[in-house]
Amino acid sequence: MKKILFLFITGLTVSASYSQEVSDALRYSQENLTGTARYRAMSGAFGAVGGDISSLSVNPAGSAVFNSNQVGVTFSNQNIKNNSNYFGTQTSDKENSFILNQAGGVFVFKNNNPNVGWNKIAIGATYENTNNFNNQVFSAGTNPTNSVDGYFLDYANGIPLGNIANADYRDLNYSQQQAFFGLEGYVINPVTGDNNNTQYFTNVPAGGNYHQENEIYTRGYNSKIGFNIATSYKDRLYFGANLNVHITDYRRTSSFYEYNNNPLETYETISNVRFNNELYTYGNGFSFQLGAIGKVTDAFRLGIAYESNTWYELYDELSQSLYSTTETSAGETFNNSINPNIVNVYESYTLQTPDKWTFSAAYVFGKSGLLSVDYGIRNYGNSKFKPTNDAAFRGINNDISNTLTSTGELRIGAEYKIKQLSLRGGYRYEGSPYKNGITVGELNSYSAGLGYNFGSTKLDLAYSYLERESNQGFFSRGFTDGANITSKLNNVTMTLLFEL
Repeated sequence: MKKILFLFITGLTVSASYSQEVSDALRYSQENLTGTARYRAMSGAFGAVGGDISSLSVNPAGSAVFNSNQVGVTFSNQNIKNNSNYFGTQTSDKENSFILNQAGGVFVFKNNNPNVGWNKIAIGATYENTNNFNNQVFSAGTNPTNSVDGYFLDYANGIPLGNIANADYRDLNYSQQQAFFGLEGYVINPVTGDNNNTQYFTNVPAGGNYHQENEIYTRGYNSKIGFNIATSYKDRLYFGANLNVHITDYRRTSSFYEYNNNPLETYETISNVRFNNELYTYGNGFSFQLGAIGKVTDAFRLGIAYESNTWYELYDELSQSLYSTTETSAGETFNNSINPNIVNVYESYTLQTPDKWTFSAAYVFGKSGLLSVDYGIRNYGNSKFKPTNDAAFRGINNDISNTLTSTGELRIGAEYKIKQLSLRGGYRYEGSPYKNGITVGELNSYSAGLGYNFGSTKLDLAYSYLERESNQGFFSRGFTDGANITSKLNNVTMTLLFEL
């Protein structure tokens, strides 16, 4: 495909950027529960515990709890099933993927001078796949009222016909391109043929009962490389910091199909339409973390950690195509293909995700086990696309502020040891990031696992189950109907650890 680069040029009154959505900001703000099998089996409740490679991702002070050097690698198999309900029609789709989930190491340097309270420094480095985007969702049903024509009308109304009719696709900005597809595919028509016309009407026959199918296929990941340093004071107070590099690579292919059997007109009328979109977003970011753990008693620990905003520099590439069939009441049929065969490559932009506070408590029952609780707070409404004074981002930032909200995340984990064998379990809850509580609902997750200590080598296994409901529109404007999706994720994780 040809690639066309759109640049922001001073003096343009209409931005040439891709149309970002609230869901785009949320995608890079959220993280799945990842990490070692022990960490996952206890639902990530390690903010006041430490002593696990993945605990550094919650509280960077956790590396100072280690008494010896440790390196490890973790693999996961993820299976996600999406059950869709669209106007009463039930469909289901699933995706299975095998990934390198986590790898890292912690190296401890002890100070044996009894006159110095700062008795330990730990340095760590970790890689984590913080979000696996491999997924697919299929929805189908009969919409009694609304057609996809609303999407194209919403973009087209207000744009002069002369700006899009018979125009070169590569010369159009994003909004004009959407209107172009609707016009050239005969989904919409201008009220008049005058080049100054700014009003359009639908070419989809009235009557409702539009059969619609929407398929979404995603691939990619968010990953984080963390560099950690921590220290302890008399093994009672632990302090740590992380510098994190974030990498994102996200591909989304969607195909929307609609057909109807409603009475035709004498002019060409839409009987079916398929609209395809392929989005590729990639880039990197930076964040930092600070944390502390304190032993109130030998058994009781408290922890606090702060994770900064992540500042991403992202790039979007988008290609689109539309295919339609038009018919007349006289029996004439026409097939319309609008495929510019062009990839729009947009200038980079910045996304700032919200910061997070985590408060933790843990009780350690000697060498027999522990119970731990973490509570994290993050305000998703503070996500921002930048530059904030750019007209392209002013509207979406207002939508984010008005749509998303602050939410809490509760993690509870427990471990019980029987000689070399460890039994583990956990529970995780996260509230809806949306004010309406529906677009993306509450998250509930349960986990369990076991580990065996061979001495200098440890083998850990974990299983986790997650369920969440959502209802996101197939399109962000004009035609916003969407299916009720229940996502069920099963994950099996294995970690191999070596003490050096």
